[in-house]
Amino acid sequence: MARLSKQGYFKSIKAAKAQHWISFLADATPRTIWKAKKFAVGRVTPRFPNLPDVTSPEEVNNALLAHFFPPKPLPIVPSILRPHKGCDPLLPSEISAALRKCSSSSAPGPDTIPYSVWKRVHPTAPRLLTDILSRLLKFGYHPVSMKKANGIVLDKPGKASYDSPASFRVIVLLQTLSKILERVVASRLSLIARSPKLVHHNQCGSLPALSSFDAALSLVDTVRTLLRPSLKVSTLFLDINRGFDNVNASILCSSLKKAGVPHYIVAWIGSFLPQRTCRLLFQGSPKTFFPVQVGTPQGSPISPMLFVIYVASLHIALSKGLSLLYIDDFALSAPSISYWTDGRTLQRAFGQIRARARAREVGISIPKTELIHWRTPPTRDPEGAPSLPPICLDGQIFPPLPCVRWLGYWFTLNLASSAHFSKRLSLAQGAFTTVKRLSPPGSGLSPHLSHRLAISLLLPTLLYGADIMVPSRGMLAKINVYWLQVQRWVSNCFRSTPIPILSAEACIPPIQAIIPHKRHMAALRLVCTAPTINPAAGRLCPSFPSLLKHRVSNSHRTLCTHLAPNVMPLSGKMNRPPSKVRSHLPINELANLARPILESLSPAPLANAALLPE
Repeated sequence: MARLSKQGYFKSIKAAKAQHWISFLADATPRTIWKAKKFAVGRVTPRFPNLPDVTSPEEVNNALLAHFFPPKPLPIVPSILRPHKGCDPLLPSEISAALRKCSSSSAPGPDTIPYSVWKRVHPTAPRLLTDILSRLLKFGYHPVSMKKANGIVLDKPGKASYDSPASFRVIVLLQTLSKILERVVASRLSLIARSPKLVHHNQCGSLPALSSFDAALSLVDTVRTLLRPSLKVSTLFLDINRGFDNVNASILCSSLKKAGVPHYIVAWIGSFLPQRTCRLLFQGSPKTFFPVQVGTPQGSPISPMLFVIYVASLHIALSKGLSLLYIDDFALSAPSISYWTDGRTLQRAFGQIRARARAREVGISIPKTELIHWRTPPTRDPEGAPSLPPICLDGQIFPPLPCVRWLGYWFTLNLASSAHFSKRLSLAQGAFTTVKRLSPPGSGLSPHLSHRLAISLLLPTLLYGADIMVPSRGMLAKINVYWLQVQRWVSNCFRSTPIPILSAEACIPPIQAIIPHKRHMAALRLVCTAPTINPAAGRLCPSFPSLLKHRVSNSHRTLCTHLAPNVMPLSGKMNRPPSKVRSHLPINELANLARPILESLSPAPLANAALLPE
C-alpha cells in the first residue's frame, strides 16, 4: 500500500509539471518565448573549478585571477584633474540614444542597477544623468568606483578535464552607469575614427555601416578577380592572440594624440583603462574585489573601437594582393604565377605583421593559423603532380586546407557554396529539433509565436551567407525540404497539404523567394554605402552611379580588362549577360541586382550623411 501511494505521489507531481508546462506554453507571449526556448534546451549545472594543489576557495580564486588577469606594469595615472577646453557639451539626446542600444534584460554589474531603471529615470529627470556624466567628460576622468566588475566563472563545454583554469572562462559584468558613458564616448569616437591615421580602410569590424558581410565579400571578390587572369592565389588566415587583454593604455593614448583626437577623449580613455577591480563569482568564492590589469575591459561598448584603433598599424600593403582585418582576424591574400611564390610572399607578410605586433605588445596565435590555395572549378591536377605546397611559420608547417571557416563562412578551395550551406543546414536542423518541442501537434505555442521563432531564429541560422553565396540546385532542394518542415510545424498542417497552400497558411514565403530577396537587400546595402568607408563598396565598377566616385586602388580590375566582357562585365553601364552566376564577380552580380531599383532614384540615396567625408 505504501509503495502504491509513493508511486501515485510521484505520478501526480509529474502530471502537474506536464500540465504546468502546457499552460505556460499556451499563455506564452513574444517576450516569454525565449524563456521557453531556454527551458527546452535545459540547464547544465556549473562545474566547480577542481584545480590541483588547491585546497580552499581563496586559493581557487587566486589561481583563476593569475590565469585570466596576469600581473602587468601599472600605467601612470595623472593625479591632477583639469577641465579640458573644446569638450562638446553632453546632450540628453546622446544619453537617450545610448539607452536605446541597451537591452533591459542585460545582467547588471556590482551596482545591481539594470538598464530598465535608467530607461525610466532619464525621461523623468533628463538632467540627472546628463549633469553627472558631462562633468566626467569635461575633466577626462573615469572614477575608480565605476571600474568595479563582476566576473562570472563558467566552464567551457566539451573539455576532457576541468583541472586547469584554461577549461573555464570568465564573463565580465560591468556597471550599467559606466556603460552608458562608454557608449556616448564610443559614439563620438566613431565619427572621427574614419581618419586614415586612426583606422585602416580595410578594417571591417567594430565600425558603423560595416559587418562581416563586407569583409567576406571583399575577400571573395578579390580572389575571383585574381583567378580570372589564371593567377595562383593563396590566403593566409591569422588571429591575434588575446588582443583585447594586451592593449597598452600608454601606446593607445599616444596614437590617439598623434591622430588629433580631442584631448578630453584621450584623457578619459587614459583614465578609463587602468586601476580596474574585479571579483570572481563561483560556488564558494570569497566575493572580494581584487585589482586586475586588463587591456580593454570585456563587455565594454567602447572596447572593440579602441582595439581596432590600437591594431591599425598591423595592416601591411601586399603587391597585387589584399590585407583584410575583421577586429582581430586577418586574411592575407597573395597572387603570383605559382603557389610557392605565394607562400614566400605570405611568409614575409607574416614576419612584418609579427614585428609590428611585438611593438604593440600583442602576439599572433600560431595554432589558429590556416592556409588555403584557391583554384577555379575546371582546374585539375595531372597524375603524378606534386601536392600543393605548405607554409612554414615560426618553425611550424601548415599544409593547405580544402575548406576553412572565417567569420562564419565556410570557404572551399574552388569557392563552392555546398560546404557552407551543408554546415548551415545542420545547424538549422539542430535548432529546429530543439524548438519544435515547444509546439507539438495540438498544443504548445500559438501559431504566431511559432512563426516568430521560425523567422527570428531558424531562418537566420539557415541562410547566413546567402547574400554572398548562391546554393546549388541540389543543396537548394535540401534546404527547401527543411523549410517545408518548418512551415508544417508553424501551421500544424497535414503532410499532404499542397505546398502553395502551406506557404500561405504559415505566412512564411517559400525559400525560393527568400534567397533572392536577401540578395537584393544585400545589393542595396552595398551600393548605398559610401565607398570611402566600405572596402566592398570601393570595389564597384567606376562607371556605376554612386554618390562618390572614389574607388579603392587594389581592386585589381585592370588585370581583367582584356577578358571577354560576356564573361565578366567591367562596366556598370553594361547589361548583365545571360551566363552563369559563378562567372561574374560577386560585387558585379550584386550591383546588377540593385540597378533596376536605383534607376528611378538619385545615386546612392540611402548613404548616411554622417559617415561621408566633409
